[in-house]
Amino acid sequence: MTRPDGREKVRGEFEYSSDLHMAGMLHGATLRSPHPHARIRSIDTSEAERVAGVHAVLTHRDVPGRKVYGMEVPDQPVLAWETVRYQGEAVAIVAADHPETARLALEKVHVDYEVLEPLASAEAALAEDAPKLHLSGNVLRRVNVRHGDPEAEAEVVVRGEYEIGMQDQAFLGPESGLAVPDGEGGVDLYISTQWLHVDRDQLAESLDLPPESVRLELSGVGGAFGGREDLSMQVHACMLALHTGRPVRMVYDREESFFGHVHRHPAKMRYEHGATRDGELVYVRARLLFDGGAYASSSNAVCLNAATFACGPYSVPNADVESVLMYTNNPPCGAMRGFGAVQTCFAHESQMDKLAAELGMDPMELRKRNAISAGERFPFGQVVPEPAPVGEILRTLEKMPLPREEPLTGRDGRRLPGGVANVTRGEGVVRGVGYGLGFKNIGFSAGFDDYSTAHITLYVESGEPVAEVHTAAAEVGQGLVMLLAQISRSELGVEKVRLAPADTRVGSAGSTSASRQSYVTGGAVKLGCETVRERVFELVREEFDVRGDLSLGDAHVLDDGEPLVALTELLDTFGPVERTVTYRHKPTYPLDENGQGDAHFQFAYSAHRAVVEVDVELGLVRVVELATAQEVGRVMNPQALEGQIEGGSAQGLGLALLEEIQVKDAKVLNASFTDYLLPTILDMPRVKMELLEHADPDSPYGLKGVGEPPTISSTPAIVAALRDATGRALNRVPVRPEALIGLPPEPADAAGTSTGDAGYAEIGRLDRRKEV
Repeated sequence: MTRPDGREKVRGEFEYSSDLHMAGMLHGATLRSPHPHARIRSIDTSEAERVAGVHAVLTHRDVPGRKVYGMEVPDQPVLAWETVRYQGEAVAIVAADHPETARLALEKVHVDYEVLEPLASAEAALAEDAPKLHLSGNVLRRVNVRHGDPEAEAEVVVRGEYEIGMQDQAFLGPESGLAVPDGEGGVDLYISTQWLHVDRDQLAESLDLPPESVRLELSGVGGAFGGREDLSMQVHACMLALHTGRPVRMVYDREESFFGHVHRHPAKMRYEHGATRDGELVYVRARLLFDGGAYASSSNAVCLNAATFACGPYSVPNADVESVLMYTNNPPCGAMRGFGAVQTCFAHESQMDKLAAELGMDPMELRKRNAISAGERFPFGQVVPEPAPVGEILRTLEKMPLPREEPLTGRDGRRLPGGVANVTRGEGVVRGVGYGLGFKNIGFSAGFDDYSTAHITLYVESGEPVAEVHTAAAEVGQGLVMLLAQISRSELGVEKVRLAPADTRVGSAGSTSASRQSYVTGGAVKLGCETVRERVFELVREEFDVRGDLSLGDAHVLDDGEPLVALTELLDTFGPVERTVTYRHKPTYPLDENGQGDAHFQFAYSAHRAVVEVDVELGLVRVVELATAQEVGRVMNPQALEGQIEGGSAQGLGLALLEEIQVKDAKVLNASFTDYLLPTILDMPRVKMELLEHADPDSPYGLKGVGEPPTISSTPAIVAALRDATGRALNRVPVRPEALIGLPPEPADAAGTSTGDAGYAEIGRLDRRKEV
């Protein structure tokens, strides 16, 4: 079917939140700290207030209610006072009648800073003599998973130290929105976000308003990937609108967007795998250290996920995992596609390849031999639920034919590693093949009340039955609006479906994250349509005194498959039928002190095979092909599913080869799409895929969320292929050209920020748990 938003997006006519306009609106702008760590001595706004066209200059003193916000932990100032904890932290906001006037006024706000030494790495923050960035200290969370015998021994042991750089979500639509005062003390906010209700509740606290006086409506979202779960300019736009009594529009430019949202957590990880000489895993020991940046965001959940997925989808009888997440003065980190599993998958898959080499075993054979199965227990104690066809995924991927190897002689230069930038004729080009296997939870976990609400109305319009669907679920480009229309058509037998704007007038749908909306909001819409359908059947039975099997189809009520009455006739007689329902998945529970418990309710599994060509003289890479096999429950829309897998694989490729926010001494060096490198269509290979359908007995239609697994397993597969081609260890991503040709990495700087494969010794401090 055609996506409801597809035609407008392709034609450039779709309205994103940055396109919002209203007569008489003002333009908002934000003053941000140039320092990663500083004490604020004073803020003088008097000169800015005198600029012609400026209507408001606000600081922390003007926050009406709670001065901090946070999705899980309210620790981030609406506007900084006393201390700034990262470069780019918001200090003051301005509203003016023109964007340039607002920016000019920002230059007239004088802030007297006492610059402090930043904590520029998680290791530095973990040191005993490190200054405390928050009253609670620098350790945000620690999760330990202990399973089986912690002292288990093995015949073959491999160890490794791995590092992940800071990745950005890099959505194309910058943060933007329009706040409109209602004249009665409340405010309407039109915004790009992933979770309308959690935004509203935080806003109401900081604006000192009841939640019903803060109304949010979703505007067009230009991508998200986790980066829109937290507040950015929402509270600032609302404050300015309420203060001036006029609509206020805020739109970040690209540089400000890099400072205005969270990023993927950098991590350093130490692993030890023990196995028998036959290749059966005996134990996994891991120490994971994550840099959460200045504020908590969703780091607590990332820390939990990393601990539970640290061993991979393998049978591991004994495990000892410690996951630690630190506050630093680096940019805040939070949700990004893969959410804790991306980092650990790179590490545990690197370890599986290292173990296979030590055993002299084929890497795929080692994975198949240790693939976990339904009915076993994960290292965090949960019984593996059906379906869990990990071995079948690996066998399916293994059978997919490899791409033909082209001769280098006479090859078009655009098909060499580096494309036309390659100045050779391919003399140094070597091909490599690598594999990656990963998994991820679907939905929210560890006891979170995860639900979605849907309001369904069946009525007549212009002589035709119409189903209207109203949820607060955010469409961020993934195609949810199409799926909800499909479900409504299927369940109610009507052709015309109207999707009401997502807003806070209906109950929460939770966040568009954790690959959960198809399951939870899809489940809510299915349940809502079923309750509407049952009401229609009740009316028919009362009116016609029938006792047969009723169904809906072709805009009619059918009696044993034969048309009984048109829906239009029935609804004209009895009026619209509407129902509001709430759908929940089966419960989850927090982990105990040993990291054991039924923390998750569903899992998705995927594997990738990467074929790469590397010019080992120049350090240039061409990814020839990505092949993937993924277990998807049930395919709901084939084209949308393929798009999710291709897009997720592209983000995994970006992390493997290109994407990293460069941070030195807690300052961002590349806040632009000129210097933050993203894969383009020229970097992306063909993606071949095989989809395994094993219906989940507990989910609507048997479906599973599919958005995150491709990002998780693609990165380690590409790096494994690079290792196969070059023979180099490649323990850090993204892999830089100098690592492929053997140049020594740059040493860690004085603050502990590593710019290459160096700096792993510092992670040894994780072993000093009792002193921390």
